[in-house]
Amino acid sequence: MSRIFNFSAGPAVLPEEVLARAGDEMLDWRGTGMCVMEMSHRGKEFMSIAAEAEKDLRDLLAVPASYKVLFLQGGATLQFAQIPMNLLAGKGKADYVVTGEWSKKAVKEAQAYCDVHVAASSEDRGFTYAPSSWNVRTDTAYVHYCSNETIGGVEFHEIPKMEKNIPLVADASSHILSRPLDVSKFGLIYAGAQKNIGPAGLTIVLVRDDLLGKAAKGTPSVMDYKLQAAADSMLNTPATYAMYIAGLVFKWLKALGGLPEIEKRNIAKARLLYDYLDQSRFYKNAVEKKDRSRMNVPFTLKDASLDEAFLKGAERLGMVQLKGHRSVGGVRASIYNAMSVEGVKQLVAYMMEFEEKHG
Repeated sequence: MSRIFNFSAGPAVLPEEVLARAGDEMLDWRGTGMCVMEMSHRGKEFMSIAAEAEKDLRDLLAVPASYKVLFLQGGATLQFAQIPMNLLAGKGKADYVVTGEWSKKAVKEAQAYCDVHVAASSEDRGFTYAPSSWNVRTDTAYVHYCSNETIGGVEFHEIPKMEKNIPLVADASSHILSRPLDVSKFGLIYAGAQKNIGPAGLTIVLVRDDLLGKAAKGTPSVMDYKLQAAADSMLNTPATYAMYIAGLVFKWLKALGGLPEIEKRNIAKARLLYDYLDQSRFYKNAVEKKDRSRMNVPFTLKDASLDEAFLKGAERLGMVQLKGHRSVGGVRASIYNAMSVEGVKQLVAYMMEFEEKHG
């Protein structure tokens, strides 16, 4: 069976080259006679895999030496609690920017640990833009925002400026590694792996050294960033195979030319889809043009009763996982790094054909 075009928001499409290499190494990784899944996480073989993955990620993002790279578990959702546990430092208050469903979930979780102030929100216009004016408290422990909202397709294309003493925290799950990123502008960046990095089960956290060692009393050991950093993310058995696949993805990106090159490709793919949406009277993307996500493109049909026919027709042509999130409906095409330009071209061609037939 030939490969399909998988537009899933996550777990998402992986590079074919990565899957092929993992397949070749499934039964025997580099002459060890073992699959990576069978290796001890304390053995020299896996330790070398983990070290290489960290080095390659640091290279790709130019991570400063003053930041720890953690390979954790629990998804970005666990970070909603882990961040206030570690970063409040006795202040008891944190500021959040709300731009969609994931921001709202982060706020709800943080409210169990501290006084949460919503510094900005785009809910007034249905989460269709990225607010540029933030009302941040001067004595807040940190400011949290979701730099790309997977469901609504809203992306911050510039890093918000913070006062020097206020750490900026970003949930970058659905666009990390899609473009260059100045890590030094953040106190902490976190991302679930299952969109642009690798399989579900792995979470990447980049945290500045000075934010370590401030975990609240009662924080579980595996959720204490300082303890995880001291143990090289191995206080318990890590997601070894997911880390291995992530390492292969990092090498794939480096071989392409790094993040500047993948950004060019992502801009071209997004432009193809948005240009068609903008000239169509049949489809609509409600997000402000300047805040549109390059990774997640939601849109609606002129007649919502045609959604099912549209999705079934796409599936017959080998384009799957285009259904919009259950909270908003419609259609959503996630066009992460591993989605080819051919996949986007085929989607646009199908959209044109469907519009001609039903428009």
